[in-house]
Amino acid sequence: MIKTIDRFLDRLTMYRLILYYLMALVATALVFGFAGLVPHDPVALAFTTALALAACWIANKVFARVFEVPANSESVYITALILALILDPVAVTDLAGIGAVAFACVWAISSKFIFAVGRKHLFNPAALGVALSAFLLDKPATWWVGGNLWLLPVVLVGGILIVRKLRRLDLFATFVAVALATILATTDPTQYGVALKETLTSSPLLFFAFVMLTEPLTAPTTRLPRIAFAAIVGFLFAPNIHIGSFYFTPELALLAGNLFAYAAGPRGRFVLTLERIERSAVDSYDFIFRSQRKLAFQAGQYLEWTLGLDRSDNRGNRRYFTIASAPTEETVRLGVKFYPESSAFKRELMTLKPGDRIHAAQLAGSFTLPAKPDTKIAFLAGGIGITPFRSMLQHLVDRKERRPIVILYGTEGQQDIAYRDVLGAARRELGIRTVHAVARGGERGQYPGYIDERLIRLAIPDYLERTFYISGPQAMVKALRQKLRAMGVRRSRIKVDYFPGFA
Repeated sequence: MIKTIDRFLDRLTMYRLILYYLMALVATALVFGFAGLVPHDPVALAFTTALALAACWIANKVFARVFEVPANSESVYITALILALILDPVAVTDLAGIGAVAFACVWAISSKFIFAVGRKHLFNPAALGVALSAFLLDKPATWWVGGNLWLLPVVLVGGILIVRKLRRLDLFATFVAVALATILATTDPTQYGVALKETLTSSPLLFFAFVMLTEPLTAPTTRLPRIAFAAIVGFLFAPNIHIGSFYFTPELALLAGNLFAYAAGPRGRFVLTLERIERSAVDSYDFIFRSQRKLAFQAGQYLEWTLGLDRSDNRGNRRYFTIASAPTEETVRLGVKFYPESSAFKRELMTLKPGDRIHAAQLAGSFTLPAKPDTKIAFLAGGIGITPFRSMLQHLVDRKERRPIVILYGTEGQQDIAYRDVLGAARRELGIRTVHAVARGGERGQYPGYIDERLIRLAIPDYLERTFYISGPQAMVKALRQKLRAMGVRRSRIKVDYFPGFA
């Protein structure tokens, strides 16, 4: 069952999954509205949704043009649908209500540009929009999507898929646990049952956690800061928490957490200028960029890359890619493999010329070298999955740092082997050996076929003493992880290269 779900999720980007989830909630609410199961006029809900979409789209176009950054349509639609689900629907004749919705939309979108430090927006857009609407217009969010029992199954099913896609169970669980614990701690013990029931079935707790809390641009990307962020927001989310006469609302709790996330996480969005393109293997190219400011990262981490697309496809105009360059290099290298039916993003990427720009943000990832230099390591790479290892190896070569590493590199053919220069330098200068597993056309000294148990036992006799790093096509990563577990390798000694939005 889990494998089937993962295969389904792998076909969707993170943004597209959230967009579909919100669309499903709005559509379900409309149907239930006609049936009288949702206490809102479905016509007013439809009008409010259309109004929010239009206001957010126009505002985004204007701000993107003024600030000269790529406009992301999926992000705009997500923000608009969230606002439609948490603000009270307004009728066509309610001019004050229409103004309040438009006001919240414009401020939500503007937060991505105006309230930004280093080109990275500071606050969750929807949370800021409704907070300002409540403070300045006395039009607070009612979070009605979380207070309806009929919508709860859709909220739960879609939300669980989002948490699974993002691998953010730690974030979700910490927030819910702290919020519930705080609610119980501030409630009369005789009312515990009522408090739990109301919180889980008639409050925005779950929708807020699934959609708002997990928003990647305003949440920490590393584990410990992420858990602290969830705990802070969960504590402030509890309705009885207050400072004097000031009580926190869900959106204010999140905005406070956003400030912590900014302080605890990597700052800024980078504008990178293309310097040149190099071919690394058949159908694989490296795009080498110059950055306006130094990009500080650890070898093996990834970035979210954004291109302005006139016509996007279902994968959107944002993609996650590992940084192929080393922290010691002056340029930023992006390694990409192209397929006959490549996405709109990759097609646009291939049209870039020296001098063109791309935006990058959300530096993250724990697929990095261990702190202890004497830790025995095995790199298992498949195809273009060699990119994080290229970053690590070049970093070690530049620092002249020797580590006990063995590399198994699987490719379909000779022409698919990338970064021969770096692999060669690692062998000559650091004694790091690479064993090539070539499925077709293997040469003398290479292993015929794919990376399998036999090769692991032959090339790495001390494999039970090593920490394995696996990067490549997801099917390969999953298969090798299972194989290593069957061979007796402890789960804690297996690291896989994962980042959100695999599709």
